[in-house]
Amino acid sequence: MSLDEKLGTMIIAGVEGKKADARAKRMIAQQHVGGVIFYKDNVTTPSGVAAYVNQLKTWNSGNASPLLVTVDEEGGRVARLPGLVALPSGKAVGDTGDAAYAGRIGHLLGEASKAMGFNVDYAPVLDINSNPNNPVIGDRSFGATADRVTKMGLAVMEGLQSEKVVAVVKHFPGHGDTSVDSHLELPIVYKSLSQLKAFEWRPFQKAIGDGADVVMIAHILFPKLDEKWPASLSKRIITDELRGTLAFKGVVITDDLTMGAIAKHYGMGEAAVQAVKAGSDIVLIAHEYKNVDAVIAALRKSVSKGELTEDRINKSVLRILALKEKYELSDAKAAAVPDLKAINAAIQKEIAAK
Repeated sequence: MSLDEKLGTMIIAGVEGKKADARAKRMIAQQHVGGVIFYKDNVTTPSGVAAYVNQLKTWNSGNASPLLVTVDEEGGRVARLPGLVALPSGKAVGDTGDAAYAGRIGHLLGEASKAMGFNVDYAPVLDINSNPNNPVIGDRSFGATADRVTKMGLAVMEGLQSEKVVAVVKHFPGHGDTSVDSHLELPIVYKSLSQLKAFEWRPFQKAIGDGADVVMIAHILFPKLDEKWPASLSKRIITDELRGTLAFKGVVITDDLTMGAIAKHYGMGEAAVQAVKAGSDIVLIAHEYKNVDAVIAALRKSVSKGELTEDRINKSVLRILALKEKYELSDAKAAAVPDLKAINAAIQKEIAAK
């Protein structure tokens, strides 16, 4: 792989519109971006999703590895998949206390995602909803205790994985005790390392031990761990703690770098370079093609200046390629127009039973 191909592999980027266009083609075929994220604006019908995904896969045929086709589908208020009966929120699942039910919901999440051509889902949420005034987590969480979140979140994770959909556990080191929405501004949490280990980290630690493949890092400043950099840009948190203390060997991805918590404080290229320096394997750039251009240019410049070594880049690329191989991802098989009748009936049955 060329350096440009390697750098592209380390980016998951947003697309615009309801159909693949020339800008998306350039991003995939020329910039070698390794994955895409779809939002509600991109997915109005199941058949439209399949057509969009298939076109991107065709354009990716000349690249070194298959696309990560990703979606943020948690259930509850974070729902993107068109034509799907509403899945229950994390809180609704957690309130049952039934891990087998959570596993079935995870299985249905995976089945629905896969039916529409997605191979990665940004779920489950492993944040503990310990702050009732939290403006961003709330009912996305499975509960207010570490035990509840661990039990239910891991069941959902394993349900997704059973459908050969990559589960992304989020948002390490824990977003449940924030009072600011990181989509808008940078939250600050004054917890010590020992406090985080005793509470926020417990679901993540268990998930890592049980085979989590991807961990998403939150945009939160923890001054008692790193006074300068938020978690998503912090070597102390990603390399020393997540990789070191928790012994995570899989793929690390940032939360979306275009969120206000980062975009209001750092240049897009600067943030991406710092995230990779900190230990992230994938940077998520969910909005605007110009941001992808800026990130690629900044990463390339950082390598040419010797700030990022190609050996460091290779380590991330190998982790990403290993993930794609583990899940047997392929661009060769086109996504069929999904028939959601059976999946929707199964969702309705599960909800009715509770």
